[in-house]
Amino acid sequence: MAGELHKFSDGGLPAGPVSLIVPTKNEAANIAFVLEQVPPCVDEIVLVDGHSTDATIVTARSARPDIRVVHQEGTGKGDALRAGFLAAKGDIVVMIDADGSMAPQEIPHYLYFLGNGYDFVKGSRFMGGGGSRDITWLRRTGNRALLGMVNHLHHVLLTDLCYGYVAFHRRYLDYLDLSRPGFEVETQLTLSALRAGLRIAEVPSWEMPRRHGVSNLKTFRDGSRVLRTVLRDVDSGMSGRVLQGLRRQLHATRSDELAPQVRSEVAT
Repeated sequence: MAGELHKFSDGGLPAGPVSLIVPTKNEAANIAFVLEQVPPCVDEIVLVDGHSTDATIVTARSARPDIRVVHQEGTGKGDALRAGFLAAKGDIVVMIDADGSMAPQEIPHYLYFLGNGYDFVKGSRFMGGGGSRDITWLRRTGNRALLGMVNHLHHVLLTDLCYGYVAFHRRYLDYLDLSRPGFEVETQLTLSALRAGLRIAEVPSWEMPRRHGVSNLKTFRDGSRVLRTVLRDVDSGMSGRVLQGLRRQLHATRSDELAPQVRSEVAT
């Protein structure tokens, strides 16, 4: 399938400029490698800097003098993506990580589907032609369980959930919920696209290990956030009541974890 997509990627691309959003924080060792591979079908690159303390911005501008830099006001990937999406000028918006785990050469595959009737295109590591050299057994198991829940609740047949290589028509930005602060925003984008009735396509994608540095992803912390995101708006029928009960239990557990910290802050 990947070969077929590549074969057709030179034709049927969507009309209008393409904006590539790259959220970064201390990615000086990786960002040039990513930017130097961006294909010519991208008209604008928006780098969203999350308060980097290294040479991320200098390195990015050296690799791509035409890059636009947006300084993130808050924290977290969700906040970074909001800033980048609002700053984008293109009719098509593509988001990609800055750590070298996602191949910019795959962007034409996403644009092909956006130019042929689809509204929202997401990468999949688990369909034919895709794969991952980074995901652990534990993360794969968690992704499979969360994916099964989403497919059951929304009556769809997606093959990947927790992966942030996404492209969409900018005109649908108002329909995409970006209220979550962390990595769970990637799942939230897909869920809000499903709720909005957007036509969604998946394309095979290869995930590589980050080239340098340590990932900010924490399996249990971020997995529980994704679960709460999936459960948040499911409230109809018997299954909805059961899931909301589970969500309340998760929220109560989270509150209990934060209580000692709050008491300590009040005491001081």
